[in-house]
Amino acid sequence: MTSEDRKALINDYKDRETIAGVFAVICSATGRAWVGQSRHIDTQQNGLWFSLKMGGSPYRSLQAEWTAHGADSFRFEQLDRLSPDLSDMARKDELKRRAALWIARLEAEAL
Repeated sequence: MTSEDRKALINDYKDRETIAGVFAVICSATGRAWVGQSRHIDTQQNGLWFSLKMGGSPYRSLQAEWTAHGADSFRFEQLDRLSPDLSDMARKDELKRRAALWIARLEAEAL
């Protein structure tokens, strides 16, 4: 790979469209759910799973369930995806609103 190819790939990565949304992490062993929001919902699971596997998640109740039941007991679900044409301010407000709705609907804890 030439340095020009590498630069082009880096620029493509930086310019890619990101999708914001609301997600849930659900433990099948207990039925507990956690709901969060992300500006990059397509990559959110990777970061969350990594921190849980390393035992360093900032979400104590989720980390405790993960440690007790193991990774195979958990699933990640995208609940809502926002339109990419929203402004940054509108996106933040809409993420909060939708996360609150899903937390109430699933009787979940907020992430």
